Amino acid sequence: MKKREEILSKLNAHISETPSKWRENAEWRMSNKTWLRYSQRIAMMMLDKMEELGLTQKLVAERMGCSQQYISRVLKGTENLSIETISKIEAALGLEILEPVFANP
Repeated sequence: MKKREEILSKLNAHISETPSKWRENAEWRMSNKTWLRYSQRIAMMMLDKMEELGLTQKLVAERMGCSQQYISRVLKGTENLSIETISKIEAALGLEILEPVFANP
């Protein structure tokens, strides 16, 4: 019995004072999964091209005229990207993201 109390005591010592938001985060991901899928694909395209060109987040940010922190958020695949931003990504990295959409009018 003492061992159980010791374990519980140790576990209680590590309880966070703020409640976890995992449920809210999971619900948000589920309700936004359609556009998140596209955002994640664009992030992977960017990462592949950045690696190919040897570019850092800072250099991409300079090319796009934004902050390195914003590029970091985009590369996490959770940023809701505007067409303007996607166009800037295409220009900065020489990617064709939207082109296939407009190729067949």
